[in-house]
Order: sequence, then structure tokens, then C-alpha cells
Amino acid sequence: MHKDAVHDSPLRGRVAVVTGAARGIGEALARRLSGAGMHVALLGREAQSLQDAAAPLPNSTLCIEADVTDQDALDRAAAQVADRLGDAAVVVANAGVAAGGPFRHTDADLWRRVIDVNLIGAANTARAFLPQLSRTRGYYLQIASTAAFGSAPMMSAYCASKAGAESFARALRGEVEPDGVAVGIAYVHWTGTDMISGMDEHPVLRALRAHQPWFARRVHSPDQVAEWLTAGVTHRALHVYAPPWLRWCQPLRPLFPTVVTRVARRELRRMTSDELAVDLGVMGAGGRADWDAYTTEAQRSRPPQ
Repeated sequence: MHKDAVHDSPLRGRVAVVTGAARGIGEALARRLSGAGMHVALLGREAQSLQDAAAPLPNSTLCIEADVTDQDALDRAAAQVADRLGDAAVVVANAGVAAGGPFRHTDADLWRRVIDVNLIGAANTARAFLPQLSRTRGYYLQIASTAAFGSAPMMSAYCASKAGAESFARALRGEVEPDGVAVGIAYVHWTGTDMISGMDEHPVLRALRAHQPWFARRVHSPDQVAEWLTAGVTHRALHVYAPPWLRWCQPLRPLFPTVVTRVARRELRRMTSDELAVDLGVMGAGGRADWDAYTTEAQRSRPPQ
């Protein structure tokens, strides 16, 4: 960003909080917001990755290892942000994980974990930081997905959680508007994060992408997506589309479930029962880090036999 643009930015000198900031879109967004002159608190599960992401940022930062499903941890994080950086003016609920595979073969704890991180984690984030946003008349951005447009088979937890996160943000918007807090929803399409690195191994996602127009099949870099998100943050946008052409899909949303179901049904009929029974599990290094930490903590909390 040009030096004069940073100086004139309405974000300059203010405080931003980004969850899921250790990698991918969250790391790129933290970099963009810092480049716009903000002081950034990076929250995530991977302490060393957070430190690595924060090291090159030009403005003051704060790294906090926290699980977004833990309300007490987020409340402590909010207190640290206020104490070290000041009240947050921007909060981005970006933390997210995904798991692929047939619902009936997916581990129940893993399915629930996706919902907990993507939906409950978003609500916990809002609950922890809304007092600060009310004082700063700030902006809360919920990272959703085009998965909320049409639910894909084999991705039931992810699609349900993103649709729920979108609905939560819409409801929250009406509640906090009288306090001067704006709530935006970001719709993110194919992005080159480690979450989709194994996309070609996922038959339904592969088929859905193959049946999209050429421009809709393009995978955008996290940095490009972060640029679109930063523009949305700057303008306190109610809706942020990454890529921008997604805005024209909103009126067509009633058609998407039918289209997705038709394509998915055709692909699933081509597969054997053994192929359908394969549980792809957690997607991406960030998701695996979260799942490993979660399962380790669960084992420690179990009473001795």
C-alpha cells in the first residue's frame, strides 16, 4: 500500500483482531490491515506460526494462542488486547476448519468440532469483543463462504456451520446497529489455502468446480482475498465478496441448492460404496493442528482408569 494511502486510511492507528491468523486468509489479512496502519492482535491455535506471521508486520502486534471454542480464553484475550493495544475497532471472525467425507462415516466428535469452531467460535468471538466494539463504534466481519449458497454432500459440517455463521451475523447486525457497530459478512470462494490443497481428492468438490464457468473455477491467493476483505473493512461494508463478481450471485441463490444437488448426485452415482465410505477427515494443516490440539486436550481431561 502506498505511504500516502496509509496515512489517509481510516484504519490508521486503530486496533484490529483477527482470529485464525496463523496461516492462510487470516495471516494475509493481518498483514494487509497492519499495512493499512492498524495495530493487529493475531489469535490462533499455533503459537509459533502466529509469531512468524507477526514478525514482519510494520505496526505493533499482539499474538495470543487461544481456542475460539473456549469463551473464557477469548474473554482473557479481549482483556489482553484492551490492555496492550487498546479497544478493538475491527474484529474479524476468520477461524475455521473443514472436514470431508460421508456424514454417516464421519467421527461424531470431528463433525461437532467443525460446528464448534466455525459457528460457536464466531459467536464466542463476538461475545468477547462486542463491549470494545460498542465503545469504538467498530466493525465486526464474519467470514462466511459460498458453501452457504448451496450445501455440498460430503461437506455437511462445513456447509452447515458456514450457513449458520451467515445467519448469526445477519441476526447480530440488527441487534448492535443502535450501538454504532456495523456487522459485515464476507463470502469467500475458492482460495488457495491448505484447506483446499486436497480438493482434487474430494469427488464432489472436484465435480462442482468442474461444472462452474471458467471464471468461477479460478483459485485466488490468500493475499488477493485479503485485499478484497481489507477494502470491505475500510468501508465497513455489510457484504464483502471475494471475488467481487459473487455479488451478482445473491439473487440466484434460490437456484443453487438444486444445481449442487444435481451435480453431486451425478458424481456420487459413479462411485462405488467402498469409495463413498472413505472418510477424508480433517482438511488442511490448520485444521489438523486444531484437531490434534483438541484431541490431546480431551485425552488429558479424561479421568484415569
